[in-house]
Amino acid sequence: MGEVIVHSLFSDFDISLFKSGKHYRLYEKMGSHIISVDGVKGTYFAVWAPSAKSVSVIGDFNFWTDGEHQLNVRWDASGIWEGFIPEVGKGSTYKYKIHSHNNDIKTEKADPYARRCEHPPKTASVVWEDSYDWKDAKWMKKRKKNNAIDAPFSVYEVHLGSWKRKIEENRSLSYIELADELVSYVKEMNFTHVELMPVMEYPYDPSWGYQLTGYFAPTSRFGYPEEFKVLVDKLHQNDIGILLDWVPSHFPEDVHGLGFFDGSCLYEHPDKKKGYHPDWKSLIFNYGRNEVKSFLISNAIFWLDQYHADGLRVDAVASMLFLDYSREEGEWEPNIYGGRENLDAIDFMKELNKEVYRSFPDVQTIAEESTSFPMVSKPTFLGGLGFGMKWMMGWMHDTLQYFTKEPIYRKHHQNDLTFSMTYAFTENFMLPLSHDEVVYGKKSIIGRMPGDEWQQFANLRLMYSYMFTHPGTNLLFMGAEFGQREEWNFQSSLDWHLLKYDYHSGIKNLIIDLNTLYKSYPALYEKQFDADGFEWISYDDHENSVVAYIRKGNKEEDCLVVACNFTPVPRTNYRIGLPSKGRLVQLFNSNDKNYGGTGDFRDDQITIEKMDWHYRKYASEINIPPLGAVVFKIDK
Repeated sequence: MGEVIVHSLFSDFDISLFKSGKHYRLYEKMGSHIISVDGVKGTYFAVWAPSAKSVSVIGDFNFWTDGEHQLNVRWDASGIWEGFIPEVGKGSTYKYKIHSHNNDIKTEKADPYARRCEHPPKTASVVWEDSYDWKDAKWMKKRKKNNAIDAPFSVYEVHLGSWKRKIEENRSLSYIELADELVSYVKEMNFTHVELMPVMEYPYDPSWGYQLTGYFAPTSRFGYPEEFKVLVDKLHQNDIGILLDWVPSHFPEDVHGLGFFDGSCLYEHPDKKKGYHPDWKSLIFNYGRNEVKSFLISNAIFWLDQYHADGLRVDAVASMLFLDYSREEGEWEPNIYGGRENLDAIDFMKELNKEVYRSFPDVQTIAEESTSFPMVSKPTFLGGLGFGMKWMMGWMHDTLQYFTKEPIYRKHHQNDLTFSMTYAFTENFMLPLSHDEVVYGKKSIIGRMPGDEWQQFANLRLMYSYMFTHPGTNLLFMGAEFGQREEWNFQSSLDWHLLKYDYHSGIKNLIIDLNTLYKSYPALYEKQFDADGFEWISYDDHENSVVAYIRKGNKEEDCLVVACNFTPVPRTNYRIGLPSKGRLVQLFNSNDKNYGGTGDFRDDQITIEKMDWHYRKYASEINIPPLGAVVFKIDK
């Protein structure tokens, strides 16, 4: 038998925290760590497997032989197996061979805490360490301001494997190539943040990364862990934040993964009604088990700590909140109070957010949550779940549905467009047009727009203008920023060749300018989650399908006036009520030639008259282009 030296990185206090679900830095203890013991360099291994009767480390250093390097179980009933193996170092591949007390099951499992994994379809873990020299101190020092809820927050959502590909080599870009090309593109587009669909290791490409097996390892598809840090670093050096999609809602049943880890339901809930996801054919974490809570919260903290992430977008929160999610009558059981809420998951999310904001008060957690569950983005001390923001799925659904309608019918559906303002300030909402809206036959965003080519692109320009001037933060999925025609395909690159056409390059120019407008005028971000930051001028002109509103910042003189015309008929000399005297100065017009518009119906400056209109004491007549939006500031 190979030599395994009894050694531990755990103190009694560590074990106490782990058992009570309060150890939030488990990655410093669990997994594989290159250390020296008595002057001998090697690797310390630690794995949680309480139902095991033996655990061996098998790997390329012992010809994958079971029993050659057996770990020692701790005496404290923690279920942790550990030991130090001399001479095993960086780059060694390994798994845990687990013999279970349950029916003598034998399994080979990847390390749940591994810092690097083999390139799929291979499934072994890799002993790894890196001493990356971060160069983003300037960003980290000021990111509390950049990530604040009263700061501009415009997000570009990216799937790294299909953003851009090396066609001649039939491959995705590497982390290093992305650090050059993606960063320079996002900077050109003026987005404030990038959100990456899951970068944690996953075995199955068609899952898009949402079925994780390597929770602490950036996927090896695009390079080494330290090369992913280069990408993060380059974003920060260019004043761009990075959000990571994080998936604590479910995990796949792959043999090498977390499922039935030690011959028992260790990470998953043992009751199929709570532990199995019928939609995704995957397993659901046991949120009531303390050690599982420690694992998940440690994982969230890991990406913020070790990879300088600026926030986590938490996937599928609704599926965690409700016991009856995607289940028929009889397929779920109520909680102890007779309700449908998953009380363990709710407690877990509150604890997660408390710890994230305690340790990293300068980041954001963002919930992808599609129901009306209350107070998702309210602090835990007020009874909320504690997220920083929540996706505004209702706005997304209603707005896309409205824009698919031919303009002649829109006068009958204006309430669909304006309804979002009745609940816009109940949460800190982010307006998402995400990857989920351009797959499975839903068409691309431009593909949903009615009319001929000119009208399609005018509608798209109008919808984006409405989106960027609506209260809340924004998110666009890659390709939407230049009018990608095809639905998203994870196996192929975006259609970058479209940018040689004026209409498509015009959409790109529009997004650049909308991001610039959003970042430049405090009225669009200082009170983006506050009802005091918005005021209707007119929302009931159904006949003309026109809405007008005011956005406000902290200073009274910072207000902006927005008017949108949702028909192809120009609205000339259209009178709107205004809050004060002075002049209207046009800042933005979606019909600009640079965006693919005609350049007509532009008002550079308009005098504001004293006149009662729209319950205000002042008014002006403006021109609103067909299927267009205009933005003015009031110059006193």
